[in-house]
Amino acid sequence: MPKRKVTQVEFAPRLGDFGRAPTAKLRVAAYARVSTEKEEQEHSLEAQTDYFETYIKENSRWEFVGLYVDDGISSLSYHNRDGFNPMIADALKGRIDLIVTKSVIRFARNTVDTLTTVRKRKDAGVEVFFQKENIFTLDIKGESLITIMSSLAQEESRSIFENVTWGQRKSFSDGKVKLPYKRFLGYRKGADDTPEIVPEGAEIILRIYSDFISGKAPSTIARELTRDGILTPGGKTVWEKKTVLSILTNEKYKAAALLQ
Repeated sequence: MPKRKVTQVEFAPRLGDFGRAPTAKLRVAAYARVSTEKEEQEHSLEAQTDYFETYIKENSRWEFVGLYVDDGISSLSYHNRDGFNPMIADALKGRIDLIVTKSVIRFARNTVDTLTTVRKRKDAGVEVFFQKENIFTLDIKGESLITIMSSLAQEESRSIFENVTWGQRKSFSDGKVKLPYKRFLGYRKGADDTPEIVPEGAEIILRIYSDFISGKAPSTIARELTRDGILTPGGKTVWEKKTVLSILTNEKYKAAALLQ
């Protein structure tokens, strides 16, 4: 029997495991996101940031180059994400080799957005590691798994949105109204969960309406409120014309509520 010829193939390490060269450290960044600003989500974000910074720094083959965070931002689209977009820009500029994130859902729920972003990173030689799903985007099966996971996440997000919308409309039909009390000048939340008048704020509201009825323009009213040192509903020292207009057109000051 003839002797078989055996060819030994050198092992090519995966980018996520060992980096571009045995002696070079991989420049690794983390991305963390929560979709709302509720207190329990704030704790989740804090836990994510603490975890990933420690996780990256404990790997001797990795160099921690930054933590990118989006707080209170939806993952349905990557537009207007102040943490995500700078991270992608830095990756494309060659400042990041690997991005670590908790899951596909944290990255983006929209399938098209996810795949577009991943493909751009691959073309630039940048890898993304989705920890929960254990997916490295430079793996041969990575894109197929990402397609499936992001499609499921997108459908889950749509279902959540529909349920939340239904719940809100049901509350509206039952006469239940949630008011933005932190920026609602003249009112505060009462003991029975109904609006309660704040005398100091009510005086300002009465002044605005009285000035307008007497013929003053909203811009003039704003200028005079600023001159007299009266704070805006948001606590600012300078009043804008649009702020006065929003008060003058707010139907809630006549005990009504226009919902959707």
